[in-house]
Amino acid sequence: MIVSDKGRRALNKGAYIVIDLGKTLAKVSLWDWAGRRLDARTRPNAAAEGVLDVAGIAGWLVDALGAFAAHPVEAIVPVGHGAGVAALRDGALAFAPLDYEAAIPADVMARYRAARDPFAVTGSPALPDGLNLGVQLWGLSEQGALEGAVLLPWAQYWAWFLTGVAVSEVSSLGCHTDLWKPEAGDFSPLAKRMGWAARFAPLVRARDVVGTLRPEIAAATGLSPQVRVLAGMHDSNAALHGARGFADVADHEATVLSTGTWFVAMRRAQGAAPVLPEERDCLVNVDVEARAVPSARFMGGREIELTTGGAAVDDPAVQAALLNEVPGLLASGTMLLPTLAPGCGPFPGHMARWIGEPADKRAAACLYAALMADAMLDLIGAKDMLLVEGRFAGADAFVRALASLRPEIRVMVADGPGDAAFGALRLIDPALASAVSLRQVEPLAGEWVAYRARWRTALETTP
Repeated sequence: MIVSDKGRRALNKGAYIVIDLGKTLAKVSLWDWAGRRLDARTRPNAAAEGVLDVAGIAGWLVDALGAFAAHPVEAIVPVGHGAGVAALRDGALAFAPLDYEAAIPADVMARYRAARDPFAVTGSPALPDGLNLGVQLWGLSEQGALEGAVLLPWAQYWAWFLTGVAVSEVSSLGCHTDLWKPEAGDFSPLAKRMGWAARFAPLVRARDVVGTLRPEIAAATGLSPQVRVLAGMHDSNAALHGARGFADVADHEATVLSTGTWFVAMRRAQGAAPVLPEERDCLVNVDVEARAVPSARFMGGREIELTTGGAAVDDPAVQAALLNEVPGLLASGTMLLPTLAPGCGPFPGHMARWIGEPADKRAAACLYAALMADAMLDLIGAKDMLLVEGRFAGADAFVRALASLRPEIRVMVADGPGDAAFGALRLIDPALASAVSLRQVEPLAGEWVAYRARWRTALETTP
């Protein structure tokens, strides 16, 4: 069942749930009709051998939805990362979706790389492991595992889990998958040649209502069986869609930097888009209206975690202390060179090393993330305004260092929760105005141009 815009307009004055299923965290949040967050639940996803934690997420999700059953929930919107694909056979999950960080056998990767379409066709760079969905499907095809299967992107799998209705959606298909041709608004030549395009569930819009809750889900959660579930969208594109709800972003020249496990910079360019270098983890995302979005990324959250040993840099309690560390790092020239996630980011072939390794690495990790983000912004030609959203928008040393490195750009953050979840809510009500305001980030004092120059010079002499 696909419901039209007229059906969507009936969703008002109630409460809404956003399911945000990233690689590292699963999040469920409850919102009122005016875009105010009422409650939230978070779960670290368990590590599993070569597959995504689908069973663990499913059990937790039912419990989390049940915690919101006392509210007048009218709709649920799923959001998910772009490197997971589910296969359904005979009305059930055929096998657990593959973990995109699981190594692909070298011979499989070699055959796939020889067959994949050029970057100029898909806007999708050749990425390590299973980050291109195409290589996951290639390996599964060679094993015969896709025979008779219906394919769904990760976000739409959860729409199916809740409703039993299988669909696909363009922002999920158009993000570094090798499966989409943005210029044509259609599946890539590879996806058609291999028969994968015909296996994907019918394509709908992110804002379409695909169905209501399965009776067993309604019974287990206590939610009304009339709760509607939208098709949903890719998580970084949800952040972009949410940012467009701010007047300062809307249809203006602006860039959104989504921060989580991945830092993804997405630019709404006025005029000609820049020529993107494939070899530096640049890509063309596709928004919910199927428009091409010049983008660049690196595994920022993961690299910060690896640098700090898991110590938080976004905890409000540590912000003042980390900011106090910054002047000393600048003065001493302490810096981390990339890359801690090999094959990813603007310097994918470099090996990480310290210059003056500090005992407490949290503030230095923030400066590293700012330098990497600054390099990404150069690659996509970002100008005028930058909105930093997501978890690390709360890391003052990071956002203020980035503002110091980009004095020609207004660097903004939102004063309150929103992020990808707000973008998901805007699928229900495109006219929804954020309940939070934007705040311009204050740069930090210091010799930032010289610090960046030393960092980039050191990169030139580091393999």
